This record gives sequence, C-alpha cells and structure tokens, in this order.
Amino acid sequence: MSYSVGRVAGFAGITVRTLHHYDDIGLLVPSERSHAGHRRYNDGDLDRLQRILFYRELGFPLEEVAALLDDPDVDPREHLRRQHELLTARIEKLRKMAEAVEHAMEARTMGINLTPEERFEVFGDKDPEQYAEETEQRWGGTEAYAESQRRAARYTKEDWKRIQAQVSDWEQRYTALMADGQPSTGERAMDMAEEHRRHIGTWYFECPYEMHTCLGEMYVADERFKAYYDSMRPGLAEHLKEAILANAARHSA
Repeated sequence: MSYSVGRVAGFAGITVRTLHHYDDIGLLVPSERSHAGHRRYNDGDLDRLQRILFYRELGFPLEEVAALLDDPDVDPREHLRRQHELLTARIEKLRKMAEAVEHAMEARTMGINLTPEERFEVFGDKDPEQYAEETEQRWGGTEAYAESQRRAARYTKEDWKRIQAQVSDWEQRYTALMADGQPSTGERAMDMAEEHRRHIGTWYFECPYEMHTCLGEMYVADERFKAYYDSMRPGLAEHLKEAILANAARHSA
C-alpha cells in the first residue's frame, strides 16, 4: 500500500514542502512514483520518516540524521536502543529543569514583592491583591497572566510608584476629557484608549487590540470594574469601553 505526499504530510504533522526537501537532499526518497510522476510512499518510507522526525525532535541536524540512518553497521534494533537512550537522557534533563523551576517558585513568591510598609506607601489603604485569587482562577492558565506575574515579581517600590503616578495622571486627563464633552469615538478619546493599552503592555503583559476590547467589555460587565471607573466620573466605564472599541477599529482599518 502506498500513500500520496499529502496524506503522509497529514500523518506526520509536517508540510508537503518538508517532504519535498527531504526528497531533494536524499534523506527520504519515496519508493514509488505514480504514472503522473507524483511521489508515493510505502510503509518502509513511513518507518524511515518516523526515525527522521525522532532525531529531528532531539535536535540532530539533517546531515547527522542521514548518517545515522544510512550507517550499514546499524540494524533496526540498534536504532531502537539508541532512541531509548536519547529519550531517557531527555526525560532526565526535563526532570531536572522542572525541579529547578519548582525551587525557584518556592524561593520567590510571584506577585507584588513589597513589605507591608512599602505597600501602604504605594497603594494607601487599597489592597493591590484583593482579587488575586479570583484573577488566578479566571486567567491563571494564560500566558498573559504568567507574564504579568513575572514582571510584577521584579518591580521595586519605585517601579510601583511610577506605575501609580501614570495611572493617576491618565485618570485625571480622561476625566477632564469627558468634562470637555469629548465623544468616546473622537480622536482624543481614542488616543487615551491607546495610551491605556500601551500602559498595560509596558507594565503587565502584551495587550493586542483584540484583548484590549475584551478588557473594555469587562469594565462595563463586571460591576466592580464599572464602579471603579464610574467613581471617577459617572459613565466613564461605558465611555472608555466605547473609546477602546473605536481605537481597535481604527487600527484594524
């Protein structure tokens, strides 16, 4: 039984272009051709491809893979023995890496790394980790959450003061913008929304426009966020959400 290049690519999870390249360099030459000259792979070819992909996964360059597979003194059982040894070594290396990460996690608490006195100095009577457990439950498995935790663990008291000062300045200017009667879809409001997005990206995690629009929706849907923004000026949460959506649309246009 033989298989087309497309089916083999599907089996192996690689591209047709990769198979063509392997053929061109003589690493995996299909045993058959159709009447039209198309590549056809048999079970022996698939077995060789499996070994190629195994060595590639372990980081072997193609030249070494070819030398290993074409060594006349190595039988299939020797290949299996070698693969077992390499896998065992890889597992041991990964185990040690996992242990190192666990020790690092135990040695350093992720999050806002300040003394109680420093926290009060920076945040006043607000608890910056009031919703930490809920946040972890909702987004703990995301890269954005992991990145925000990594960054927060590095910040000093002065970093947090700088962040708080930027937030306060932005809030005052956005409140003034609304007091001036600026529409949420106007240039000034969209520019402020863009500044909001970049602040998140600078200090916490990468915040593409799609994610920013999700945050904007949450500022209205979640009563706590809505109350926070509306405490600055009634209607600010909805105004900011619309500005965020308009800004995202502006940049995607």
